[in-house]
Amino acid sequence: MRQVNALILTGFGLNCDHETALAFELAGARPHRVHINALVAGKIDLADFHILAFGGGFSWGDDHGAGVIQAVKLKNHIGGDLLSFVDQGKLIIGICNGFQALVNLGLLPGLNQDYTRRSVAITYNDCGNFRDQWVHLTAASDSPCVFTKGIGTADFPVRHGEGKFIADPDVVAALKAGHQVVFQYADEKGIPANGAFPFNPNGSIQDIAGICDPTGKIFGLMPHPEAYNHVTNHPDWTRKKQLQKRLKKPFATQDTPGIQLFGNGVNYIRERFF
Repeated sequence: MRQVNALILTGFGLNCDHETALAFELAGARPHRVHINALVAGKIDLADFHILAFGGGFSWGDDHGAGVIQAVKLKNHIGGDLLSFVDQGKLIIGICNGFQALVNLGLLPGLNQDYTRRSVAITYNDCGNFRDQWVHLTAASDSPCVFTKGIGTADFPVRHGEGKFIADPDVVAALKAGHQVVFQYADEKGIPANGAFPFNPNGSIQDIAGICDPTGKIFGLMPHPEAYNHVTNHPDWTRKKQLQKRLKKPFATQDTPGIQLFGNGVNYIRERFF
């Protein structure tokens, strides 16, 4: 079987590359952790890969805003390669700092399939501090997003100080009309948080936690799906195990929503490119 090759960016403060590589491996892809400089110098050819992952962390220390320097560096050096990657129908996922970089690059939201213009922003949390917590998410069933097919709700952790999604009202309306709002922060029942803290940990408008481009092939989100790569990652796993034990039912150990999310991307590539 031909391998789905996933490129995970590393370097300059990015720190979730190992988790992301593991998630892709568990989902059936061949992960490649690649330093940003290797791409910029042409030592690695982006065309050799099927999926590009902008992972989490604090690229360049977020000194000029989260994801800003990473976006400028990549746009100036391999901007054309990125647009070619998109034109070929390949997949891009941006997680946390990676989401911020995709927004600054203009690859998201890609309204009218314009992947060069920035039209949304991700800024400081309303609570005024860094949030490290698990959140509940509800997914839009009518979204074209490749990565979230079959996912109705999910729990993932957030780890950010700048996670508040903002945009002009007309841009938000366009995102909703195009079903590009993929994930929203929700309560325990899967109902959108309506801004209530801490269910919405940062004050994002419309509880937006993740969006995609009109094709569904470029996806960005603030929560970390790669951090839920095994059932024991979840903070409530021991409680759930005991509840199943009392009901005399086996404790499920199938793929987590995190691995399901990455698996959707891997399967999409297999179906379209092999």
